Formats: sequence, C-alpha cells, structure tokens
Amino acid sequence: MNIILIGLPGAGKGTQADKISETYNIPHISTGDMFRQAMKEETPLGLEAKEYMDKGDLVPDEVTVGIVKDRLKQEDCKDGFLLDGFPRTIAQAEALKETLEDQEDKIDFAIHVDVPKEILIERLTGRRVCPSCGATYHVTYNPPKEEGICDIDSSPLIQRDDDKKETVENRLAVNIEQTKSLLDFYAHEGVLKTVDGNQQIDNVFADIQDRLVNKPS
Repeated sequence: MNIILIGLPGAGKGTQADKISETYNIPHISTGDMFRQAMKEETPLGLEAKEYMDKGDLVPDEVTVGIVKDRLKQEDCKDGFLLDGFPRTIAQAEALKETLEDQEDKIDFAIHVDVPKEILIERLTGRRVCPSCGATYHVTYNPPKEEGICDIDSSPLIQRDDDKKETVENRLAVNIEQTKSLLDFYAHEGVLKTVDGNQQIDNVFADIQDRLVNKPS
C-alpha cells in the first residue's frame, strides 16, 4: 500500500504518519529523513543537495525527485511506503507518478489531514520553548506547571520567531496555495481521501483507517 500524507504545518501529520507506519508495517519516509540519509551516505544526489542546503538555497525538483527515486528502490519499500512532505509541487507529483508507473506501481491513497486555518494558527503560535534544555510546551495543549517557566530547569520560556503570528500566517499562506494544487491533482487521480484533523489524535487515526479500508475504485 503506497500512501501520501498531505496537511498544512500544525495539522499533526507526523503523529499520524508514525501510527500508519507502525500499524501497516510500511516505512514512514519524510523529505528531511531522505535528505539526511542521502547526505550521510554521500550519494551523488545527496552531495548535490548538501551544496544547495549549505548555501541556504532550495533544493531543485530534479535533485529531490532523484533522491526519492533512490529511496523508493530500497528493500523496505517493496510492500509499500508512506510519503510525508513529498510531493510538495505538481511537478514533483507528476515525477512521482511517472517513477511509479515505470515500476508498474502507483499511489493508492493520498490522505489529507484537514484542519481549519484558525486552529492551525492557535496550535503553531502557542508553542513555547526552553532555551536552556530545549523542552517544548504549548500554552493550551501542554502548558508548564507555572506559566512561562520550564518545568525541568525553571528557565523562562520563549516564543521562537518562526512561531510568531505574522510568520505563521505567511508560512500557512504559501502552504495553502501549494496544498490546494496537490489536492486537485490527487482528486483527479481518484485517490484523495480527506479526514477531519481537528479531533483527538486517536479519532483522526480511526478515520484514516476507515478511509484505507474503503479503497478507491
């Protein structure tokens, strides 16, 4: 079973990806993991990606797609995989489709974890971090025992710049535009399944399992 997980930042994709991977015994493949592995193994594409990343540039589609192709050829993907963070663009989606067709394979499900924008903003802007020990809290969902103070070492908690409202809203705006194109692409492919991500974690996963049982025709 080949699955793509789609969702905006803060939608809880990572948590659901781990549950899917464990339950269905397929590897959870994230873009970051693929890049790190390719760079660690010093593959030609990994070294090329490192050059762009070291300069702070975006890795071009052809390099990213090449790394994904190499990853999907590995033994642990022979019975299926879960892609998280790829594809991000229509060009990447089309390249993935072509790659799988060459292997007489395809994407079975594109699972969209849908959460309203205002909830995502609350989730993302509520994060607080201890600058000393790195512990992470949330003002609503995982608050410290004493407001603004780390439970572990009593340091004052901070809000990172990338968790501030203006930054979060800008990041979501870019991602919403990209995500809409991907949703349209996979709806046209007949494999898109949407779940309500604004529920308890276990309820979201139960909905995902229900969609995976009801295979697209």
